[in-house]
Amino acid sequence: MRISIRMNLVKIHDFLWEIPRQGAMLVPGRLYVSASMLEDLRGDPALTQVANVACLPGIVGYALAMPDVHWGYGFPIGGVAAIDARAGVISPGGVGYDINCGVRLARTNLRYEDVTPKVDRLADALFSAIPAGVGSEGAIPSLSMEELRHLVQEGAEWALRHGYASQEDLDHTEEGGRLPMAQSEKVSEHAYQRGRKQLGTLGSGNHFLEVSRVDQIYQPRVAAALGLELGQVTLLIHSGSRGLGHQTCDDYLRIIGSAMAKYEIVLPDRQLAAVPIASPEGQDYLGAMAAAANFAWCNRQVMMHLATNAFIAALGISRRELGLTLIYDVCHNIAKFEDHIVDGVKRLLCVHRKGATRAFGPGHAEIPRTYRHLGQPVLIPGDMGRYSFVLIGLEGAMRETFGSSCHGAGRLMSRTQAKREARGRDLFAELRALGVTVRAQSRAGVAEEMPASYKDVAEVVEVLEAARVTQRVARLKPLAVIKG
Repeated sequence: MRISIRMNLVKIHDFLWEIPRQGAMLVPGRLYVSASMLEDLRGDPALTQVANVACLPGIVGYALAMPDVHWGYGFPIGGVAAIDARAGVISPGGVGYDINCGVRLARTNLRYEDVTPKVDRLADALFSAIPAGVGSEGAIPSLSMEELRHLVQEGAEWALRHGYASQEDLDHTEEGGRLPMAQSEKVSEHAYQRGRKQLGTLGSGNHFLEVSRVDQIYQPRVAAALGLELGQVTLLIHSGSRGLGHQTCDDYLRIIGSAMAKYEIVLPDRQLAAVPIASPEGQDYLGAMAAAANFAWCNRQVMMHLATNAFIAALGISRRELGLTLIYDVCHNIAKFEDHIVDGVKRLLCVHRKGATRAFGPGHAEIPRTYRHLGQPVLIPGDMGRYSFVLIGLEGAMRETFGSSCHGAGRLMSRTQAKREARGRDLFAELRALGVTVRAQSRAGVAEEMPASYKDVAEVVEVLEAARVTQRVARLKPLAVIKG
């Protein structure tokens, strides 16, 4: 079954467009994009994917696409779907291969001028302390299988128990760094083997560790509440569940794909493979997905601990002088059970966010108490040559997007195209000219992620600000970037 989207999109306002319901679509699709972004998307398979997602049994409201939308596996990256938790389905394609890929932001007591004279030394120390690249491992001693099973049940609490975290870290991590529905026994032995040496490692692709400086403040009151000020040095970490999460997705795509016929589920794309949430296969996937998500939270927490030690050693300062403090950790690529108002009625939904970030508005009980009056911090990394943004969730997100925002800039070029465009160029020198020091395992990895391969993240966040979903708080400019 195929859905054609050769149609006229309906303009809701300057930054919101609708794909009318047609064929097997159960709800319309909605795209948060500017007119120029929409032109770039014409003919893009991501639009067809939005329409396909609208066919999932139990979907409510709309199939949503954030302004960083681009083609992905099953769901578009930048896709959001809210599914009725009692009568709907779960789709691994709506979570993705890198389960709980996410971003954490920490602030320091350091100023830009404190770091610039020693930026090469700092970059070397971070690159040495935190393994990066495909298959990277060895940040901490290899875990036994028994210990790894404890870890995927406990998430960031495992890091706290082993001295890699403080309670304050957990208090400023989404879900406290742990999904209690994790079931360690639902993760395959193969997945465990792939992950057992990878705790505290960055990985490859678009994952990175970045030392940045705050170069613009848009909302002084909110920035002050987050502990951010102009000229301050910050740390961004973007990574996920590594081989354990990738294998878990692979395992359950096969299981769920094979089980669809049993539940008489027919969808326009086999990559959208889905089963009822209440089914044995659905419950098993949720338990394994949560376990992989817990691994990811622990992974980012351990990397922050390793980065702290690298800062101290490279700059010759004390832990107190550094003052590395977690502001927040948000996850992408996850499905979570949340209460939302639909047609005036509160409903329990399973919200799939693939390449999308939670962005709850002020007063929501899931936001850490210290930020609850503000709204949830939303962390949006850009490319390694320009800037990233700290946003805050608004009440409009709760009305419009099931409390969701974009998660990054979104690719303009495929990795193959980016490498082709980078031929003959000294990308390290180009980035150095922009004031960015890069350490990477390979030139190819830098070529795939060069700035021109991404949309300008400023345009992406402006769309959601104009739509009153999120609001910009601060802009971060990169100083040093560690890549796989």
